[in-house]
Amino acid sequence: MANSLGPTIKQYGSSALRWVVRPVVLAFILCIVLLIFGEILSPGFASYSQIINILVVSSFLGMVAGGQNLVIINGRGSIDLSVGQVMTLGAIIGGNIVNGTNSFMLVALLAVLAFCFLIGLVNGFGTTTFNIPPLVMTLAMGGVVRGIILFITRGAKVGTASPFMVSMINDRWILGIPGVLFLWAGFTALLIYLLRNTRYGISLFAIGANEPAARLSGVAVKKMKVVTFGLSSMIAGFTGFVMLGFTKTVYNSMGDWYTLPSVIAVVIGGTALSGGIGGYSGTVAGAIVLILLRSILSTLNIPEFGREIIFGLVLVGLMFAYGRQKRLRE
Repeated sequence: MANSLGPTIKQYGSSALRWVVRPVVLAFILCIVLLIFGEILSPGFASYSQIINILVVSSFLGMVAGGQNLVIINGRGSIDLSVGQVMTLGAIIGGNIVNGTNSFMLVALLAVLAFCFLIGLVNGFGTTTFNIPPLVMTLAMGGVVRGIILFITRGAKVGTASPFMVSMINDRWILGIPGVLFLWAGFTALLIYLLRNTRYGISLFAIGANEPAARLSGVAVKKMKVVTFGLSSMIAGFTGFVMLGFTKTVYNSMGDWYTLPSVIAVVIGGTALSGGIGGYSGTVAGAIVLILLRSILSTLNIPEFGREIIFGLVLVGLMFAYGRQKRLRE
């Protein structure tokens, strides 16, 4: 009897260990570890209200990283370096149309989605039709968008959120949870469903895993890539529009910080930079990890240059550790 139980226990232990070391699980464990560490450093760091505040800040990174997630799954080293600028542009377009009133909020949202999607389509056409590397194409497009931003704003703050936007994003709905977290939860459910249960999601993973095989299977590879870049920019613009409700006014650099962290959040969450492997649930945890890390560094009262150096070194360490994973499955 004991001999028969031995292999069963070993198999169960091995299976449990494989589950625990999955990047998506490790990312959520890291969230808990950082929260505990922050509480030790500063009592109250892990209080309910502080956790809510951390999640609110994480929501903006989490949403913009959702679009980045799609592009990275797309494969062949695809990364969208224009998302930060597009995020700012989305807030500026929305803020200028709304301009402090509720009357044109729907029109503003549709304009943001349409214009930002168009920017993404340009990125997609550049990478597929002219074979421009995604890093080069999206970096150049980020510069173009930056020029558009400066043309619209002339370097000044322009555009304000509507009262409804401010209320929807910031008001506490249930158990002291603000509206933006419910919006993020809905966004998360939608994106996970898109990746796991739609033809688009299945085709996207197929392209990232083996593009020639996907093409032979009848997947419209070029069309998929173009649409994916379009969705990435549209999501970035939508995130900027949502963030406008949080900040209440637009500033020209509001999306600058989010570009590289959006990539790192995706990788920490278990999505392979080579494409074809990953998912959005891990990206959610990755976004929270990065915001927790920033919050802890701020709690330590380290000068800004020191925080940036430590933050960068930790990110390099995380990227190195996760980059060595051979199986990054959702």
